[in-house]
Amino acid sequence: MPVIWIIGDSTVEDNKPPFRGWGWALPQYVREGVTVRNIALSGRSSRSFREEGLFAPAEKEMAAGDLLLIQFGHNDEKDDERHTDPDTTFPEELWRYCRFALERGAQPVLLTPVSRRFFVGGGSMLYTHGEYPRAIRQLAAEKNLPLCDLKKDSRELYLSLGEEKTAELFVRLAPGENPDFPDGHDDKTHFNAYGANEICRLVVRELRQYPVCAAYLKDEDA
Repeated sequence: MPVIWIIGDSTVEDNKPPFRGWGWALPQYVREGVTVRNIALSGRSSRSFREEGLFAPAEKEMAAGDLLLIQFGHNDEKDDERHTDPDTTFPEELWRYCRFALERGAQPVLLTPVSRRFFVGGGSMLYTHGEYPRAIRQLAAEKNLPLCDLKKDSRELYLSLGEEKTAELFVRLAPGENPDFPDGHDDKTHFNAYGANEICRLVVRELRQYPVCAAYLKDEDA
């Protein structure tokens, strides 16, 4: 049975409710007989995910005919041991994963990081993640790999919805609603189940552009 492997951070992982990453929603869009293995984990960068051994399940089990979806960038920009440089170490780390998949006969797919919810005056948004999305696009072009430009797609979605509707995609908690957040919570990065599914729909739309990826997905009218 072919496997879709997913690696990334908290915006991707299955996570604990009320938080959900878009990878949690992907199984409902795949064809019968395709398995989704979402091994993404909160707080990880392209470097720390590898250094902590979190890619090990894929290294052990990935086989020819599998798909590997790779989305990093949120934590690569952090100024700590997770940091990578968008011009050097970041594309190098991404290429490690891609090269491994190719050597196994699997197909790697690069995804730019999903946008954060930072609206400013006049209904416009701050552009988050600096040069990391550009580095991913460049690597995909250089290596002729499928690219899901989730940064662009999610930003366009937010702008089309507007500030208030976009907030409905994210985790927002009133004071006392959740014991982990007694004072309430207004998240600008992490999705609820509804938001995770909406972002996943963007990913699926992008994947369908590539025949090698579309083969793993249900038909659009299924």
